[in-house]
Amino acid sequence: MSTVEVLGSAEARAAEPVPRLVGRILVILVVLLVAQFMLAVDFSILNVALPAIGTGMGLSIGRLQWIATAFALPAAGFTLLFGRVADLFGRRRLFLLGLALLAVASLAGGLATDPAVLISARVAQGLATAAVTPAGLALLTTAFPEGPLRERALGLNGALMSAGFTAGAVLGGVLTELLSWRWAFLINVPVALAVLLIAPRVLAESRPDAARERLDLPGAITVTLGLLALVLGLTEAGQYGWTHPAALPVLLLGVALLGAFLAVERRAAAPLVPPAVLRRPTVRLGNLVGLLAFLTETSLVFLLTLYLQEVLDFSALAAGLSFGVLGLGTVLGGTLAARVIGRLGTRGTLLAGGLVQAAATGALLALGPGAGWLWLLLPATFLGGVGNMLVIVGFMVTATAGLPDREQGTAAGLATMTQQIGITMGTPVMSAIVAGAAPAHGVLTGIAIAVLANTALVLVAVLASTRLRRRS
Repeated sequence: MSTVEVLGSAEARAAEPVPRLVGRILVILVVLLVAQFMLAVDFSILNVALPAIGTGMGLSIGRLQWIATAFALPAAGFTLLFGRVADLFGRRRLFLLGLALLAVASLAGGLATDPAVLISARVAQGLATAAVTPAGLALLTTAFPEGPLRERALGLNGALMSAGFTAGAVLGGVLTELLSWRWAFLINVPVALAVLLIAPRVLAESRPDAARERLDLPGAITVTLGLLALVLGLTEAGQYGWTHPAALPVLLLGVALLGAFLAVERRAAAPLVPPAVLRRPTVRLGNLVGLLAFLTETSLVFLLTLYLQEVLDFSALAAGLSFGVLGLGTVLGGTLAARVIGRLGTRGTLLAGGLVQAAATGALLALGPGAGWLWLLLPATFLGGVGNMLVIVGFMVTATAGLPDREQGTAAGLATMTQQIGITMGTPVMSAIVAGAAPAHGVLTGIAIAVLANTALVLVAVLASTRLRRRS
């Protein structure tokens, strides 16, 4: 299928109704969506609980960051490798193994009495996320044929994932305040067990029919170490600054290793990521747009958390609840995405969603120091959530379209890697901007400068979408 056919197919279906999800296919969708929602919640649920964890486990403020870092490193670093492993050895198998690991790690974290056990549990949760997310996404794209049905499934998947990030912040605050921070871990256990009970009955194994290829070990090593170094460098930069010895050299090492990975892939007999996949404009530019979409919206949550707590003096729980409107916007955007793609096409959806997100984010530049500015913040975050979710679903459709089933795990791994890197990059970048401007001009001005940079990055995504259109 040509790029023109891939990107133009949605326009040709503008009048075609979105098929209904019924019977066994609906059960498959629910199982996969529940798993992805749980992983999204798990990413953010501990953020609000960090002070309580530090008090309960005797962790200093400096060491608390490793609870988040221990999860982010394997979640981003191993996702591309596990996406390829799913292609070669079975997506259903890896999906179930990852869920089992998540249940065990969550139980261990919830019962931990030693900081080392707690950090190890977070590492295991990150590995489980790196396995389940690309395997689940590949099962989703292979279970639903390319077209309106897949677009609807990806729309719901994207909506629940984004809503999960918001729900995690709210749920973490509620559980910590009413019960204990341990329930931020333990809540995963019954959900994972329920999915493990149902999934084997409804999910068929998804694997290419061709004989198994050998795993590209040099490619796996270079890309995994490169991603680990990149995420670690970004995390350290967010805490210590971009020029700190713990940040810049590690970042440069990550970039060098990723460059080595690309060189290895050109010569590998069975590459981890086939160069033909990377040469597709839909894959390259689609993942660039996705990277910017995840980077901008998740980092905007960080900026608005600073605004609500540092400027308006909201409590952590009140700030978390304020993002409920963002969650509603992402759910609405995800449920509308298939219809918007059917009417505007994938490219049109990327452009429209990006422009809505840019306008909503730019409006936040007017925020002032009083609580009365919530009248602007709440509708702007709602509309920004709608626009961002249209972009994310458009990215998922574009980045996985036109590829054969045997490469869906790789495409899903790339998309998941893009998601995790975007989420990880956003907060350090915006934190560095605020930290650079706040001492001289105040926190509110620092936030405004970061919001301006955030808006500019959204417009870069819009520009990349127009380039995708010209190439087609």
